[in-house]
Amino acid sequence: MSQALPPSAMLWACLLLPSLPLDIFARAQSPADAAKPFAVATGGRTPRIVCANTGARGAGIRAGQLVSASLALAPDLVLHERDPHAEAAALAAVATWATQFTPAVALAPPDAVLAEIGGSLRLFGGMPPLTARLSRGVHDLGYAAQVALAPTPAAALLLARAGIDGTASRRRFSGKSPENAGAAWRDGAIPDLAGFGKTGTVPEVLAPLPLALLDTDPAVVATLAAAGVTTFGQACALPRAALARRVGADFVALLDRVRGRVPDPRPPFVPPPRYTGKIDLPAPVESAEALGFAVNRLVHELAGWLVGRGLGVVEMSLALAHERYVGVKTGVRATTVGFALAAPAREPAHLVAVLRERLARVALPAPVEAVTLASKATAPLAGRNLGLLPGDDAAATVPLLDRLRARLGEDAVTLVAPHAEHRPERAWRNVPTDAAEPVSAGRASPLPPDAGPKPDPRRAPRPDPRQSYPLAAAPRPVWLLPEPEPLGHLLEAQPWVLRDGPERIESGWWDGADVRRDYFVAENPRGETVWIYRDHRYGIDDGEWFLQGIFA
Repeated sequence: MSQALPPSAMLWACLLLPSLPLDIFARAQSPADAAKPFAVATGGRTPRIVCANTGARGAGIRAGQLVSASLALAPDLVLHERDPHAEAAALAAVATWATQFTPAVALAPPDAVLAEIGGSLRLFGGMPPLTARLSRGVHDLGYAAQVALAPTPAAALLLARAGIDGTASRRRFSGKSPENAGAAWRDGAIPDLAGFGKTGTVPEVLAPLPLALLDTDPAVVATLAAAGVTTFGQACALPRAALARRVGADFVALLDRVRGRVPDPRPPFVPPPRYTGKIDLPAPVESAEALGFAVNRLVHELAGWLVGRGLGVVEMSLALAHERYVGVKTGVRATTVGFALAAPAREPAHLVAVLRERLARVALPAPVEAVTLASKATAPLAGRNLGLLPGDDAAATVPLLDRLRARLGEDAVTLVAPHAEHRPERAWRNVPTDAAEPVSAGRASPLPPDAGPKPDPRRAPRPDPRQSYPLAAAPRPVWLLPEPEPLGHLLEAQPWVLRDGPERIESGWWDGADVRRDYFVAENPRGETVWIYRDHRYGIDDGEWFLQGIFA
């Protein structure tokens, strides 16, 4: 469990997901399908509605209603059974995404994530920009969120459950630093933060809130309600000793944690070492192009995980789980699509563009009912420097290599790598792009595992003054012909001008393909700069001329 920092140094943001049971299914819907009636129900013999979307509520469907009655109101209602395991995984995914803003993130099951943002305000330009990015980011993930701010995590959670969001706090912060706000909160003099109103010994904004919103035993709430105590302010006004004897010391300690009188340590959330995100589609999808909306949600989760860990993804995979047929087929194996990038990347626009290009080439053997995105390989990726002027951030661009590989296939694009060979036609190799180790911008390529320790410069031998150092690289053309072309008949028609040379290349005697050539940079009668050589394998005077390459 993490140590509690002084309340004077904290400002907590609570991301409450009130419709999480519904959002884990509806987040994969496109805006065109969001208006269709959709709801999540409990299991059992008499299932009831847990949460309904706007279309279902417009038809008169409400939480707690019997499913049979709901179907009578909306026969086209799409139902899903509630999945607590998927809700817990989604909450962890939101917490993982939030680590890009602060390392102090904690879970508040079943539907909230807490993040200490007091130390991140200056990095993200202050409270309004940071809270706006939190709200917009959670929406991009596909969840409806209520954001509330307070100097203690328990108070932020209470305000979020009461529906008091962070919009008011951004307008009414009045330039106070989080340090001063937290100190005033601890001392009982509440500044104008998160709508707390006038100063006083009890936060006026918390006083009218019902005790049922606290994380406490419902029996305690019922006992106090029987005595006429139903709000937070009424409970705080009671004598502490008498209140502890009546309902227990734990409840009194909870009131103190909300007000910041005692520390409120929260177990820190530790993000997973590898990213794996899954979306269950509300209805089977038969076209790969229709999966783009769900893939976009997963990519934003992946990008948050990468930023929080300072990484860029190099290789990822997308698994498409197919609908199971009854009778004809017992099931179809998931379609797994791999993606490899030319360099580490984490910009959502870049990753989404590559994934959509690749999905366009996928033929689905059966409708898809779930999508899973996983990171297979990552590499360190330094953060991008911010611009001096506002609004000068360039839009993310997708490298041409990534686009070609996504559109044409992994094996359709290869790299040309140099090879240690003097013969020009053998001085290069076709290398698959997967074999090339990506290097992030601004970072040196790491040593191979068998490179051994680096030599000590203090013990390095002194250079020998008699040693001959290599000369500058000789000119080489950018285009080599597939086979050298004889020039005998062309040289007889019009003369060629030799501009540079000769350069002797004599090699290959050990493999039976020996060469003995004198290379020249020449200009042909049309004014083109070319690379020619004279073959001396059969003598010095009778060597034939060949054209090997053309300069740009």
